[in-house]
Amino acid sequence: MGDVEKYCPESLWDLAQPLLPEHPKRHQGGGRRRIDDRVALAAILYVLDSGCAWNELPESFPISSATTHRRFTEWVEQGVMEALHQATLDVLGAAGQIDWSRASIDAMHVRAAKGGI
Repeated sequence: MGDVEKYCPESLWDLAQPLLPEHPKRHQGGGRRRIDDRVALAAILYVLDSGCAWNELPESFPISSATTHRRFTEWVEQGVMEALHQATLDVLGAAGQIDWSRASIDAMHVRAAKGGI
């Protein structure tokens, strides 16, 4: 099994694909062909899962670390990663595969009212 299929199996790709924005139009003969979104997603998920630095992405992924990081940044800004997270939770929750007894809530990103007083 290749790294792309391992980190982005067909079931996850089916969930992610409709959430991805359309590709920018390429002018005929201009620039390089865009790296496949599934390859990019698999590489992103590898980095997030392994905790490695972007520039430590293994050569077994047919994408550069710079392109992987750029695609991740674009997708975060466009809300793709948040939507994929929510869609994944919805699928797992509907299947009863989330153990809520082990869940925790982190409100670190929530602004405190009245300066935290």
